[in-house]
Amino acid sequence: MKEHMFAALLEDEGDVFGGTPKSKFMDVVFNANNDIVRGELEKLVYKMAAMEVALEKAGVDVESAIKEAQFNEGSEVENVAKSIFIEAMGDILSQSE
Repeated sequence: MKEHMFAALLEDEGDVFGGTPKSKFMDVVFNANNDIVRGELEKLVYKMAAMEVALEKAGVDVESAIKEAQFNEGSEVENVAKSIFIEAMGDILSQSE
């Protein structure tokens, strides 16, 4: 298990594209046009807010559901997060051309 403890820190090493979806997203966020980035981050926050409202209306305890998903479905949550980083990065870059 010890060899896997720092795997996330080394995920960028040897990557042909020079980084993980998260690290590339961060590069884009810090280097792209500020107005475009603000708009995309605002969209993400409103999307999260809409999901939270929908879950609450369905009678779901949002914080408990999030913790449970992170604990029980960690790898799926990680994969979805990577997809969101890629999608958001694409949205920012497509507006930056």
